[in-house]
Amino acid sequence: MARFKRKSCVTLTALALLIFVITVILKTLTPDDTSAVDAFGLGLFAVKSQREEDHLLRNRVNVEIRTRAPHVMTRKVPEEKELSFQSEDHAFPPPNYNMHVFYYIWYGNPQFDGKFIHWDHPLLPHWDAKVAAGYPKGRHEPPDDIGANFYPALGAYSSRDPSVIEAHMQQLRTAAIGVLAVSWYPAGMKDDNGEPVDDIIPLILEVADKYKVKVVFHIEPYKGRDENSMLENIKYIVDKYGEHPAFFRYRSPSGKLLPLFYIYDSYLQNPDIWAQMLKTTGKKSIRNTPYDGVFIGLLVEEKHKKEMLAAGFDGIYTYFATNGFSYGSSYHNWKSIKDFCDRNNLIFIPSVGPGYIDTSIRPWNSQNTRNRLNGKYYETSLSAAVATMPQVISITSFNEWHEGTQIETAIPKTGGQTAYLDYLPHKPAV
Repeated sequence: MARFKRKSCVTLTALALLIFVITVILKTLTPDDTSAVDAFGLGLFAVKSQREEDHLLRNRVNVEIRTRAPHVMTRKVPEEKELSFQSEDHAFPPPNYNMHVFYYIWYGNPQFDGKFIHWDHPLLPHWDAKVAAGYPKGRHEPPDDIGANFYPALGAYSSRDPSVIEAHMQQLRTAAIGVLAVSWYPAGMKDDNGEPVDDIIPLILEVADKYKVKVVFHIEPYKGRDENSMLENIKYIVDKYGEHPAFFRYRSPSGKLLPLFYIYDSYLQNPDIWAQMLKTTGKKSIRNTPYDGVFIGLLVEEKHKKEMLAAGFDGIYTYFATNGFSYGSSYHNWKSIKDFCDRNNLIFIPSVGPGYIDTSIRPWNSQNTRNRLNGKYYETSLSAAVATMPQVISITSFNEWHEGTQIETAIPKTGGQTAYLDYLPHKPAV
């Protein structure tokens, strides 16, 4: 996410071995099973037969937690036959519904949106005017100059383009990722550099369902977010999208199948405000109602652990892909965070990422760059997460291009005044 104030790849063999470990721990549900995840039954998912389990394990050895070049690479809407999905089991690895990836639908281009959106991101000034004076100002000019340090294989695409969404789902399934955590603002609302995105959700759900990918909502810190507006938002999401087959539900410790929501920057609201909605004693309590859910708050500082417990959250995620940037994003703290969650019946969802670089929009922020190291950074991140034996692992991100955390396909790009990084010597998917 493009906000600073909250403070590729190794060989195929090495990745296959790593993912074998991950998928043995995070048991993959088959597409025929329920999409729910047993919140505290990690590694104990039942399969229908030993023969079926053996088949899944053979497939898991070949799973890569990275994306390959998609079958659809055009920005124009292809013919229907080009969008058709080969439904054979061998076409893609089984989706792992314990692997969630953060996904952004705020991109636009003239073909689908009448203008470039987010690709033309402004250069953000440093808060110290003296420091800011030493760096360039203005905004990027797509399509050759975009607000990113890497260049997408799909070009400066629109999140409304059906062929782009199709390509994204194919990349997700190639990587065996089963759940898409979509960045969401309430209808009519938007981030500082974008446009409203809620109207894109129906298309996302339809294409996701085609690929047996599930969707959760990553609720952003929109203006006026409090227990009252959040309650209305949850009702809106459940009423409008809750019956869709791609809508993800998580099996809570009580055995109920409930929607799961990530709440970004949850610490911006006082715990007492959240408690009004998330605790059974709250005046606006959502518990034991048709709108009950599994609510995951963002942990940045150490004090947020107790605050989220007091607020009534069901779990914690760390989001940031910068090891050492914050208490929550530092790998060496993950074991103690997991221990805290275990003691308090909370879900721990560590967030892993391939690297971090945002100097295309924050040219003064090079100290927070985390080099991909040809995939070693990502591998280390995954290993640190797996070591905590979490119920779910989240990935930051599929396509947050502004901060260079994307696992979406990227290509070498030359020409113009912008110098882009790439995944060489590996393929565009690395």
